[in-house]
Amino acid sequence: DPVLCELAYRWFCPPDGLILDPFAGGSVRGIVAAKLGRRYVGIELRPEQVAANAAQLHMLDASDPAPVWITGDSRHIVAHCGPEWPGADFLFSCPPYADLEVYSNDPADLSTLKYPEFRRAYSDIIAAACGLMKPDRFACFVVGDIRDPKGFYRGFPWHTIEAFETAGFRLYNEAVLVTQAG
Repeated sequence: DPVLCELAYRWFCPPDGLILDPFAGGSVRGIVAAKLGRRYVGIELRPEQVAANAAQLHMLDASDPAPVWITGDSRHIVAHCGPEWPGADFLFSCPPYADLEVYSNDPADLSTLKYPEFRRAYSDIIAAACGLMKPDRFACFVVGDIRDPKGFYRGFPWHTIEAFETAGFRLYNEAVLVTQAG
């Protein structure tokens, strides 16, 4: 949601800040960052999605900082960002919801993993991304709960909080987006 994205950027990222997105499966987060004058780096496994994201660059003005989408596995986010990485000001993403939607048949795609393996890889990505942040900065992941094959909640939001806390971050706040029904 571009409005949610704009609010998060304005509240938690300095005006000239750098946003890191380890699950850049859409163009909205990068385009909104650019329109607000923020720099954006997103990592996305699927080259066709990176190409689709880049096809949206026509929405930007020449003065907007162009978002950067990198094709790669976020489990290697440190290598993708490189040794000259300046440190991100805001970590913002909407990760895959485990196997709720399978995005590809690539074995590196987190959506192809069983939930315990997904959680481990997801936690590792969060830890690595947190290590790429400047001190005293914020992170925001847009998540909702998902169900296991028997219909029981898996606790994905809680698992996300746990992964961030293990990486040294603390829960500052949560927000619930309620969209109009009907």
